[in-house]
Amino acid sequence: MPDSDELSRISAKEKTGKKNARRGHIKAAHRAYAGQNKKPFDERQIAQFLPLVHKIAQRAASYLRPPLTYEDLVSAGTVGLVKAARDYDPAFNTEFNTYAYIRIKGAVLDEIRGWAFVPPAVNKQIRRTMDISVEITKQTGIPPTESELAEKLGISVAQVYETLENARMQQFLSIDGSYENTPALANILAAPQTKTPDQQFEQAEIIDRLAQAIQQLDQRQRQLVLLYYQQHLTMKQIAELFGITEPRVSQLHASALFNLSTQLRQLDDGK
Repeated sequence: MPDSDELSRISAKEKTGKKNARRGHIKAAHRAYAGQNKKPFDERQIAQFLPLVHKIAQRAASYLRPPLTYEDLVSAGTVGLVKAARDYDPAFNTEFNTYAYIRIKGAVLDEIRGWAFVPPAVNKQIRRTMDISVEITKQTGIPPTESELAEKLGISVAQVYETLENARMQQFLSIDGSYENTPALANILAAPQTKTPDQQFEQAEIIDRLAQAIQQLDQRQRQLVLLYYQQHLTMKQIAELFGITEPRVSQLHASALFNLSTQLRQLDDGK
């Protein structure tokens, strides 16, 4: 794993120009949400929560497809933040940061959903790939490699990666959106803290299952998942650490999520 000095160095490189970008997103969000007879908002409060917008956008950035960009997600999230600031009422009996998180994430997901259509033929290929992956995992105890999947499917490794990336786009921020009982990774790792005992118990059980699944990944995929979801590094930052291209990191990320889906299916079947 990278040391703290190396992480700090990479983080510092990405801070240039962020103040101007924040001002631009606030102004754009204000224009997009103007004239709706809502209460005025405090720009200082919006600026305070803009890092949350970027954090959520970064988590969703790997699901982008042209012409959608990271800046589109930040803009959508900022509009969600402005709406949260204007609509928030303390009578909701919830803290503003929790309310803002929900509105920002919802706005970002809505933006992605507009570009997430998966043709039926592609969806069929995703299901077939998952079924074969589950079958191999049952036989060997570990998820198959991309080469093994390519051989079983009768396609190239490049086509396997394309299928996995389509699956990731279809799933959004979930580990495996095709199956109702599979938890969402971003919800597990980033959602506000649960409060009731039954919610805490359920969350602990899900995290335990997820931890088991992560341990079954190969070393590089496991490291990528921890860097991306725990240390909140971007794809670009991980690419620099691994000494590979950003598209290659995206492939590894798609493969890791798919393998986690397979492992969680296995754990569900074993109940």
